[in-house]
Amino acid sequence: MKKEAYSITILADAPSHVAFDCINNVASWWTSDLQGRSRNMNDTFTVYFGEVHVSAQTITELLPDKKIVWLVTESMINFVNDKKEWLNTYIVFDITPKGNQTEIRFTHIGLTPDLECFSACSNAWADYIIESLLPLINTGVGKPSGKTR
Repeated sequence: MKKEAYSITILADAPSHVAFDCINNVASWWTSDLQGRSRNMNDTFTVYFGEVHVSAQTITELLPDKKIVWLVTESMINFVNDKKEWLNTYIVFDITPKGNQTEIRFTHIGLTPDLECFSACSNAWADYIIESLLPLINTGVGKPSGKTR
């Protein structure tokens, strides 16, 4: 039986190019404690959440206004036994125009219910997608985590 990856879909009140640009501005919605670049194909960036979580992502697919894919190349999640649970997982944003709105389907391929961090990580993703990315797309102001180092 196939394990279901965590996924959430939002509907933004903005065109797809705005959603695409906002997603690529990771420091404006996920965490401002970011090192590296997150805008172009093959860019690598590391996000820091204090002693709780550090991960590095490489952009492996970038279809303007349609799709963004990150490969997690480093992972350290301190509150679970397997600190590298995210290693070699994919974070995917599918962007689809819907009339005057844009649908963004976020999927973390590899974040499945059998992982120890699933509950905490899926709750955190939902919060960042709904409470930070969506407002960033709709209003220009996100609510990223702040600097922790």
